Amino acid sequence: MSFPSDGMTRFTTLSRRLPRAMSRGLRHALLVLCAAAPAAALLPDAAAAEFRLCNRTQSRVGIALGYKDGDIWTTEGWWNVSANSCETLLRGELSARFYYLYAVDYDQGGEWAGKAYMCTREKEFTIKAADDCLARGFDRTGFFEVDTKEQKAWTVQLTESNQTKPAQANVPPPPPPPPRPR
Repeated sequence: MSFPSDGMTRFTTLSRRLPRAMSRGLRHALLVLCAAAPAAALLPDAAAAEFRLCNRTQSRVGIALGYKDGDIWTTEGWWNVSANSCETLLRGELSARFYYLYAVDYDQGGEWAGKAYMCTREKEFTIKAADDCLARGFDRTGFFEVDTKEQKAWTVQLTESNQTKPAQANVPPPPPPPPRPR
């Protein structure tokens, strides 16, 4: 869509096209609204407040998020975040100081976990309440705490250095081969 270079020409033309039955005040309000819309597009995004996660690893990761929604704990997942990319998990100003994350490395194994246990499941989910996970048919997963310090926006950086690698199973080494006959 292109606009005439002379803004007044555009508004005069628009003013002539508005129905005469409209009150003068209503026509004026519509004209002001039409003038404000293109100007608003030039302003920086005022709704940039959000909770973001950046995956600074070479692997794809799966993310589950826990937070307090009013008086109820809620967990949601899974966001799939590509290697070296970011994803917005919550839009708008943050309403709590603490959020909880669990992440799993799909390619190399390992996880980002903690001691705040909440409910998850293997498929996409939104789960209300964080108690009795197993009895309710969910998995019980340890999330790590993110302190946003009451900021209105926050970004978490997942790196390989803050990841817990999968534990190696304590499997005894195989027995030595039998001696060769001489």
